[in-house]
Amino acid sequence: MLPSQTHVNISFFQPHAFLMIGIPGHEAVHGWISIPFSSMYTVALTGNCLILLAVRKTPSLHQPMYYFLSMLALTDVGLTLSTLPTTLAVLWFGHRLIGFNACLVQMFFLHSFSVVESSVLLAMSFDRFVAISNPLRYATVLTNNVIIRIGMAIVARAALSLFPVPFLLKRLNFCPNKILLSHSFCFHPDVMRRACADITINIIYGLYVVLSTGGIDSLLIILSYILILHTILGLASPRERIRAFNTCVSHILAVFVFFIPGITMSMIHRFGRHLSPIAHALVAYVYLVVPPVLNPIIYSVKSKPIREAMLKVY
Repeated sequence: MLPSQTHVNISFFQPHAFLMIGIPGHEAVHGWISIPFSSMYTVALTGNCLILLAVRKTPSLHQPMYYFLSMLALTDVGLTLSTLPTTLAVLWFGHRLIGFNACLVQMFFLHSFSVVESSVLLAMSFDRFVAISNPLRYATVLTNNVIIRIGMAIVARAALSLFPVPFLLKRLNFCPNKILLSHSFCFHPDVMRRACADITINIIYGLYVVLSTGGIDSLLIILSYILILHTILGLASPRERIRAFNTCVSHILAVFVFFIPGITMSMIHRFGRHLSPIAHALVAYVYLVVPPVLNPIIYSVKSKPIREAMLKVY
């Protein structure tokens, strides 16, 4: 039984800790379930770190496209490390408690890295648009200074968007009997629904963050590919069209891998409360664990320079 903490007055309650859950209804086999999770985390960290080392140590990869890929890999490392400690603690050791403030910190970084990943994918679509529509000016448009500024803007955007979220949660009165989370990590829609207070402001701000980041990014990515497709169809040679399109395949797959589970998760949290807890858990794990695993595989398979550089580093 968890101790309670009372602030301000007797009616205001914030828990010392929340109780996390792994795979609902399968607690007896968490040890076995931890094996694929451990493998995925290992693949994600190894693959993304190899990409970072490959780009750093290979002069021929010091180009805008690969700098953006490094940003994506670094973001995937951060996203993986955001959920790894608590998920493996639950699955390996049955350690299910997470302190209230620690939960808010994890939630901030988890959602921040998600926003950063969305922004990096948008920047990569802009990179592909410039490379295909105006290849002669590619190096002059996306200079190192421009790429650094884009990276700083991406980080600032994520930090500023998520900064109010923990404070909006700390003002809420929570229910002493509602400390069980739906995941092995702290997810904003899940945490705010543990409150026994009006969460309208939290819902509105959460929706604003989703629409102003992932929503706008996805629309701009679609727009960029409409323009890219228009440019590709204008090329005279079928071989040139195929070659130009092939440079976009890896990025298109990365976009699908990130946005489809993300949209699914948002829809389930808002409209799928009737679904089983295991459905919520599995969609969350797919959204947060699978993209960092698949992105290095996608780029190593589809990009020969990256594959060769990774093999040299390895």
